[in-house]
Amino acid sequence: MSILKKRALFEIKYEEDKILDYDKIFRNYNPVHLEIGSGRGEFILKKAAQNPQINFIAIDSKKKRIKTILRKLDGSLHPNVRVIRMFIDEKSIKIFGEKLIEKIYLIYSDPWPKRKHHRRRIIQTEFIKQLYSILNDKGMIELSTDHEGYAKWIISKFDKCNDFESFYKNQFTKKPESDHIETYFEKKKREEGFSPYFMKYRKVPK
Repeated sequence: MSILKKRALFEIKYEEDKILDYDKIFRNYNPVHLEIGSGRGEFILKKAAQNPQINFIAIDSKKKRIKTILRKLDGSLHPNVRVIRMFIDEKSIKIFGEKLIEKIYLIYSDPWPKRKHHRRRIIQTEFIKQLYSILNDKGMIELSTDHEGYAKWIISKFDKCNDFESFYKNQFTKKPESDHIETYFEKKKREEGFSPYFMKYRKVPK
């Protein structure tokens, strides 16, 4: 199947300030999971193939990465996957609607290690508030990073907002869960001697 045909089949075209219609997009009423920053797509494509009863949306801002994911998509293996090219922040994320998402994945988002660049990190107080808004009352967030400083930043931001509770006693774990999917980037960083921090949060309904 050509890239053009795959774009027509798998890519979501959206309008700013207009909530996505998931029933129309997927033609079913299954729960929806988002991956923010899908990179080469290894995680979401394997996750979707393992969970056909769940709808998945791969989000990335880079055209090249979206094209890579489209090339890997198979209509028979991934009928439950859609891709969307967009820059995610506390404003644009509102198109996903309130309480409509079951789970959000942020796998190895850019740690922006230099202090002067910390404002560019995706995990910020206002962004967490928007994640809370789009998640349903049983919603969860899974995050991972190999950068110790960024892991501490994430934990601190979630602790201060009081809208989520951690699955882990120490706020993180270094041991992947049984259904863990290793991405290209994770494998590369492990080979360099960096092991990831895994964090998981559950929404606390108000």
